[in-house]
Amino acid sequence: MKLLEKLHLKKPATPPVQSAVPQHEEDETLVARAQRGDAGAYDVLVERYKQRLYATVYHMTSNHEDANDLVQETFIKAYRSLNSFRGNSSFYTWIYRIAVNRTINHLKRRRNRNTYSLDDVDSGIQTDPDFVELMSHVTPRREVGLNELHQRLNEALQKLSENHRAVVVMHDIQGMTHADIAKATNTSEGTVRSRLFYARQQLQGLLSDYV
Repeated sequence: MKLLEKLHLKKPATPPVQSAVPQHEEDETLVARAQRGDAGAYDVLVERYKQRLYATVYHMTSNHEDANDLVQETFIKAYRSLNSFRGNSSFYTWIYRIAVNRTINHLKRRRNRNTYSLDDVDSGIQTDPDFVELMSHVTPRREVGLNELHQRLNEALQKLSENHRAVVVMHDIQGMTHADIAKATNTSEGTVRSRLFYARQQLQGLLSDYV
C-alpha cells in the first residue's frame, strides 16, 4: 500500500488484499487483480506508468508542481473508477485519457487566471533530433542562444490551445501513434492529424526567428 498511501486514498472498510505481485505481469492481469482488491497489483501499475504520465503532463503544463499534482490526481481518479474499466482499450490508454482530460481542464482554469510558470527547463526536449543536432555543435558562445531557444520552445508550446498542445506532446514528444492519440482524446484519427498539422504550423510561425 506504500504508493496508495502516498495518494492519500481512504482506507476501505475491509483491508485490501496484499500479495507479492510479479513485476512482469500483463496490465490486464494486474487490473483484474486490483479490481478484486489486490492493492499491490495497482502499485505495480502506478510504478509502470507514473513516469510516462508525468512526462506528458509536464510537457503540457511546463510546471513541475502542477505535473506532480495532476499525475497524483490521475491515479486517484483511476483507482476510484477501476471497477468501471471494461478493457475496451488498454489500461494505459484509459489512464492516459484521464490524465489528458484533467490536464486540459487545469490549463483552461490556469489560462483564465493567466498564471503559469516558464521557469522550468524542459528536459524532454533534449531527446528531440533537431535539438540533439544543435547540441552536437555547441560552443560556449552559442550556449546562451540555445538556452534562449529552449525557453522560446516552451513559450511557443504554451501559446497553443489545450487540445493542440496535447496532440503535439503525445505525438512529437511521447511518440504515440495517431490511433492511440485518438483513443486517448476520444476523437477520430482525422481530427488528430488535423490538430497536429495546425499545431505545427502555429509553432513554426511562433519560432520563425529560429527555424
